[in-house]
Amino acid sequence: MTQGNSNVMVRFDRVGKRYPSGREALSGINFDLERGEFAFLTGHSGAGKSTLLKLMMLMERSSRGQIFVDGLNLSRLRPSQIPYLRRKIGVVFQNHQLLFDRSVYENVALPLQIAGYTPAEAGRRVRAALDSVGLLGMEKRNPIELSGGEQQRVGIARAVVNKPPLLLADEPTGNLDPELSAEIMNLFMRFQQVGVTVLIATHDIALVERLGHRRLILDHGQLHEGHLTAGGQYV
Repeated sequence: MTQGNSNVMVRFDRVGKRYPSGREALSGINFDLERGEFAFLTGHSGAGKSTLLKLMMLMERSSRGQIFVDGLNLSRLRPSQIPYLRRKIGVVFQNHQLLFDRSVYENVALPLQIAGYTPAEAGRRVRAALDSVGLLGMEKRNPIELSGGEQQRVGIARAVVNKPPLLLADEPTGNLDPELSAEIMNLFMRFQQVGVTVLIATHDIALVERLGHRRLILDHGQLHEGHLTAGGQYV
């Protein structure tokens, strides 16, 4: 169920995804993400970015090829093992997916409750996660009282409260202005600096080019690396 290279956090080996309708969402995807690496996943709307992220979380299964996450071969995982995989992955969504009938503390603590942490240990982890995103002291607030940027920070705190080795983000700055987007990206880079592997799917090409990290480009289900020139070539 495992694969050998301990420096690789994520490996896609000739991965394809075809839906029952016949649509080929991904075809022949090959790439590695090393432990502690930071990369962007870009591409046009419908290119397959969200599908690729869902395959890594086993929200969907690939049609062909093999995917490894932290040494686990996802094609061999039984349904009962999926929660173990997901504890290794923090996920940040564009729309936060916060629960507005619960406090900031309760939102961030939710993954720990599911994982069975004691209240005391959960409290320590929640406060540490909120501190890491600059929201310590807001535990009792309701998310509806917070700004859009603060709500996104709560979502990030919830994603990292389990201390996962892999952090995925799907358009995390899609609803934020450029200044807030830069602040959120700085948070992601701080997590990378302490060893977390980070993969961010985004449409914000200006932000991607300004930050200069590795770029994986999806184009009609095919994966390229680098930059697209005016002549339609990837360099």
